[in-house]
Amino acid sequence: MTEPEKLERGLGLVEATSLNMTFMVGIGPFVVIPFIIRAMNGPQCILAWVVGAALALVDGCVWAELGATMPQAGGSYVFLREAYGPNRFGRLMSFLFIWQTLFQGPLSISSGALGFADYSQYLIGKLPGFSFFWISSDFNSRLWNARPIFADYNRAIAVLLIIIAIVLLYRRITAIGKISTILWMIAAATIAWLIYGGATHFNKDLVFTYPSGAWSFSWIFFVGLGHASVQAIYSYLGYYNVCNLGGEMKNPERNIPRAIFLSIFGIAALYFAMQTCILAVVPWQEAQNSPYVVSLFVERTFGPHWASLATALILVTAFGSVFSATLGYSRVPYAAALDGNFFSVFGRVHPTKHFPNVSLIALGLASIFVCIFIGLFSVIRSILAMRCLIQFVAQAVGLMMLHRRWKEDRWPFHMWLYPVPVLLSIAGWIAIFISTGRRPMLASLAAMLAGILVYFGRARLLRQWPFEEAV
Repeated sequence: MTEPEKLERGLGLVEATSLNMTFMVGIGPFVVIPFIIRAMNGPQCILAWVVGAALALVDGCVWAELGATMPQAGGSYVFLREAYGPNRFGRLMSFLFIWQTLFQGPLSISSGALGFADYSQYLIGKLPGFSFFWISSDFNSRLWNARPIFADYNRAIAVLLIIIAIVLLYRRITAIGKISTILWMIAAATIAWLIYGGATHFNKDLVFTYPSGAWSFSWIFFVGLGHASVQAIYSYLGYYNVCNLGGEMKNPERNIPRAIFLSIFGIAALYFAMQTCILAVVPWQEAQNSPYVVSLFVERTFGPHWASLATALILVTAFGSVFSATLGYSRVPYAAALDGNFFSVFGRVHPTKHFPNVSLIALGLASIFVCIFIGLFSVIRSILAMRCLIQFVAQAVGLMMLHRRWKEDRWPFHMWLYPVPVLLSIAGWIAIFISTGRRPMLASLAAMLAGILVYFGRARLLRQWPFEEAV
């Protein structure tokens, strides 16, 4: 089914790559670095970032082929529909993607907004008259079980941030592309500054002094690596965001794969360098327990005043992630509505600015709801568990199915060593799914079952597959 040309193709390679990278960086690495160090128990935590980059790279091959071949709004919705048959099982799979997006889209956006609010405490605590916001608690308490005053303040800031993002996104895609480029330039400059600080204050003894048994490849090592990799891959998520905007890309057959791989290689290099520089300045025993480890790092390298500036720049970077995520996810219900697989009101496009305004506002309201009722770190594992099977694994399997049905000339981009990257992607996402833990796994399976029941109930009422022949 061909998508009506209602959206404006106004995004070039620079704007698309900027949107991807701002989505990927966000608040993620600045918040999860202490957890990754603690999970690995030493400087060998850099291995988790390598695992995350490797999984992003092989999965990026899947997205690149599908995105270049089907450059439409909605990304995975379109891919799953076509791979599994647009009039049969593909209707169920694409509906399940929309179903899980109703949960994980707002979860992803709210995690960035709540991370912004959590990290803003570093600055708030330094302002006169705001000392009452500070609550004595250890790092885990601040992240997982925040007390009421702290949590209420965080939620108010997070809600305000989402509202600002919606206001900025309520405009033409060409203007949004320019905003995304500015946000990415700020994020890149911030990380480059951090890397410079680490390079000029580098202490190799801190980076390469490992605790006893650090490289003993026991089951404890791999369990720790699994938990750390879950947090690392969370910080890489977003390399595929350009696929959700396929209907608004210029020359998508070339620019979508380029934007994906430029994003992955660029962000991986920045993450490796940033993690190494932090470990070269702040001892890992101290870094693993610091809620504001990057701000602490800047304090050690440039002084407390510069640490405040660095924290402000990190918050701008976090906002960029919320901005890009809201933009990308707002196109998914729109694509489903055009296809008749979701409420038709979500298919409306602004009459003069040419963007799906109803879908954007609805997604923003859902994200605000999540911010009010759910905390920060409790959503990260849920996001990954919910997406692993329906989106990443099913999509990779679907790509292999399409390769068997479609001729070679239909694929404008071909990954190297096919199908090895696809098989590695499937194995990697299954491992990540298991590593999220029992509760997120069960919750995601329960959500999937509920989605299947909703689909069949709706299909029966609308006389769609598999009930159309029974009428």
